[in-house]
Amino acid sequence: MEISKAQIGKAGELLVQLKLLLYGIESAPLTTDSGIDLVAYSSRQQDAITIQVKSNLKAKPGGGKGKLAIDWWAPEDSPAKIFAFVDLERTRVWLIKTSELAQLAQQNPKGRYHFFMSVDPTAKSRRDGKPSHDYEFEKYLLENRVHKIL
Repeated sequence: MEISKAQIGKAGELLVQLKLLLYGIESAPLTTDSGIDLVAYSSRQQDAITIQVKSNLKAKPGGGKGKLAIDWWAPEDSPAKIFAFVDLERTRVWLIKTSELAQLAQQNPKGRYHFFMSVDPTAKSRRDGKPSHDYEFEKYLLENRVHKIL
C-alpha cells in the first residue's frame, strides 16, 4: 500500500505528540501550515515551544545509489524554535534547536539546510568531521533531550 506525503507528515506529527505526551508534555497541532506544526507546553519552562516536524518514511540509498540514509530539508528562516526530525521506519525522533541547525546540517544550499544520517554503520565518515551516522546523533534523540529543551 502506498502512503502519501501528507500521510507521512501527519504520521510524523502524531509520533512526536505521542512521544512528548509519554514524557508528560502536552502538545497540539496548528490548523494551518505557517512553518510551525506543533506547539508544546513546557511546565518546567512555563512557556509554549514551537516545533516544526520533518518526517521520513524509510531509509533510501544516499545520493541515489549509496549506503542507506535518512534525510530532511529545513528552511533557514523557520519561525519554529525546535525541529523534530522523524524516522517513521524505526519510530525515532531527534529534537534539534533551530539555532543548532547551521552547525549540524551537512549542506546549506539556497536558504535551506540539508540534514542527513546514514543508518548503515559501514558507511564512511565525512572528511569534514561533521556527524553523518545515526548513532552520532544519539544525544539529540527525543528521549535523551526532551527534559533539557522542553
